[in-house]
Amino acid sequence: MSFCSLEGRTALVTGASRGIGRAIAAELAEAGASVVLSYRTGAEEAESLASEIGARAVRSDVSDPESARELVEEAGDVDILVNNAGVTRDGLLVRMSDDDWNTVINTNLASCFYTCRAAARGMMKKRAGTVVNISSIVGIHGNWGQTNYAASKAGIIGFTKSLARELGSRNVRANVVVPGYVKTQLTGVLPEDATAAMLENTPLGRLGDPEDVAGAVRFLSSEDARFVTGAVLLVDGGLGM
Repeated sequence: MSFCSLEGRTALVTGASRGIGRAIAAELAEAGASVVLSYRTGAEEAESLASEIGARAVRSDVSDPESARELVEEAGDVDILVNNAGVTRDGLLVRMSDDDWNTVINTNLASCFYTCRAAARGMMKKRAGTVVNISSIVGIHGNWGQTNYAASKAGIIGFTKSLARELGSRNVRANVVVPGYVKTQLTGVLPEDATAAMLENTPLGRLGDPEDVAGAVRFLSSEDARFVTGAVLLVDGGLGM
């Protein structure tokens, strides 16, 4: 068996139509997993990826508890759950609307609760399973104009550590991957000076690729990481040191 093989396992990846989620879905399929990828927008991209990697694409709004429950049910006997769905609604705190706050918290953080709650019982029953939640370096260091996003991503870390303690006795693992600044649609709109400042503080001197994050998720999802739970793995080129 190859290193980090996921043969015979079913993986559910949320927010998988583009960017980091797309790379994760492709990586887990490459490792041998049967992948179910979910999306809220980007149907054409999601269906194209599903066809390319032999996966199933399911439209779902994981910020809604019933939709998240139905997604997990549709995915079947889930062995690997990767929570990647996320949005930004940036703005200064004093000008931030309730809607912008709630949209980010519900999509980024509450969705993890909904999907994990739906999947946990089955994992506990078979005494096997792994959850990987995608946070952000912003959840560790904060960022100007992103109080909502930082709160959601920091919340994922605390949520996952508590989940790891709750599920560990049933041999179910839960870990966090913390990407630094990665080449996605979100970072593609940043001003050049902001990108330059990030690179100056990143020892490896480059932005990450979505595949860099996907490799970390593959490792944590595999039996090669069977004694790793409650971990917070930074994939950030050294930015978070």
